[in-house]
Amino acid sequence: MIRSGRTTMFVILLVYVILMFYYVSRARQGRAAFIRRVAGLDALDEAIGRATEMGRPIHYTMGLQDFEAQTFASFEILRYAATQAARLDVPIIVSNYRPQVHPVTEEIVRSAYIAEGKPEAYKPDNVRYLSDQQLAYATGVIGIIEREKVAANLLFGPFYAESLLFAETGQKVGAIQIAGTTMTAQLPFFVAVCDYTLIGEELYAAGAYLSRNPVQLGSLSTQDVGKLFAITVIVLGTVMSTMGSKFLSDLLAR
Repeated sequence: MIRSGRTTMFVILLVYVILMFYYVSRARQGRAAFIRRVAGLDALDEAIGRATEMGRPIHYTMGLQDFEAQTFASFEILRYAATQAARLDVPIIVSNYRPQVHPVTEEIVRSAYIAEGKPEAYKPDNVRYLSDQQLAYATGVIGIIEREKVAANLLFGPFYAESLLFAETGQKVGAIQIAGTTMTAQLPFFVAVCDYTLIGEELYAAGAYLSRNPVQLGSLSTQDVGKLFAITVIVLGTVMSTMGSKFLSDLLAR
């Protein structure tokens, strides 16, 4: 039984790797799978452009982040936002909750300015570590949004009780707000207050959507195939189980 299970897992893994190579190859040839439009990601340029016109900074935070899937997805969005901010000469302020994540965000923003040929425009003080205590961190973010009167408030990552506090403060100062999280309990607050909200897996697809990186596009396509296969197996299993139960009950009734 154990050996059979391991064989099945190995076959699934092998198929996944083959599909991954196939879709990455297609993406490199310019034949990537279609990715539906995500309004919240398309609005990033609008938000950054608005900040440029108003002469006010952008604020970016990843919530109560640690090194997890949501954080890595948020890194890609931060990279894009920082690149656009450097290109348009608009300040971007990044608020961090975890000290170990702080140097990563610092390097992402610095690299964006270097890539745009403006290393002297990078300001280390704009990438800030606040606190790893939830309420202290939330207070710090609220203070930044209110003092700096940010024109765009970007919230991508895991959020908890502070989500509505951030969104309400951003609305108070008139910022355009784009949020994204997989925390289902916080999504209603973002949907109600923010201008755009990425729901669930839209956050994970953001990196591929923004960068059009062949490897990320190939991975995204492979995941979609895997999900379709899993849904098909679940539906077929449910139908067969239902039919089997009905057949058994009819047989017993006789």
